[in-house]
Amino acid sequence: MSVAKRETSETSIRVELRAGGGKSGSKTGNRFLDHMLNAFARYSGLTLDVQARSDLTHHLVEDVALTLGHAFREIIPSGAARYGNRVVPMDDALVQVSVDIGGRPYYEGPLPSGLYDHWMRSFSNEARATIHIIVLRGNDRHHIVEAAFKALGLALRDALVDTGETVSTKGSISLSVSDADE
Repeated sequence: MSVAKRETSETSIRVELRAGGGKSGSKTGNRFLDHMLNAFARYSGLTLDVQARSDLTHHLVEDVALTLGHAFREIIPSGAARYGNRVVPMDDALVQVSVDIGGRPYYEGPLPSGLYDHWMRSFSNEARATIHIIVLRGNDRHHIVEAAFKALGLALRDALVDTGETVSTKGSISLSVSDADE
C-alpha cells in the first residue's frame, strides 16, 4: 500500500492506493472527479481512497492527480510488464490510451476538457509514466473523458502485471525519490 499526502495553502489531499480490489472510497467534494476516480480504480483493479478539500476546482483536480501519481509510482512492481494499451467505446466516444510506466513522464492528448487534460498531464508527470490518449471519435465531453479514464485504468492494469522479469533493454530500471525531488 502507498499513502501520499499533499498540503498547500490551497489544498489538502490524502491518497491511499493498493493493488487489487478495484474499489474507490473517494471524497473530493467534486462529484465528477469522484466519478472519474471510481472509474479509474474499478478499471485499473486498484483500491483507491482519496480525501481532499480545496479552494478551487482547478487546484483540486490538479493536486489530486499529482498526489495519486506519486502514490502510483510507489506500487509499481519491479517486474512490471510496463506497457499497456486499451481502447474503450462509450456511447458516441471511442478512446485509445497507451502507457509506459518505465519512469519517463510524457503526456500527449488532448482531451476535450482542459481541466481533465491537465489531470492526465499532472498524473503522468508525477507517476513518471508516458501516457498517450487518442480520441478516435466522440462528441459528448463527459463520455470522452470517462472513456479515457476507463481506458487508462485498463492500460495500467496491463502494465502493472508482475512478469517477474525486467522489461527493458537497458537492464534493471531504478526509480528513487529523495527530498530534493519533492
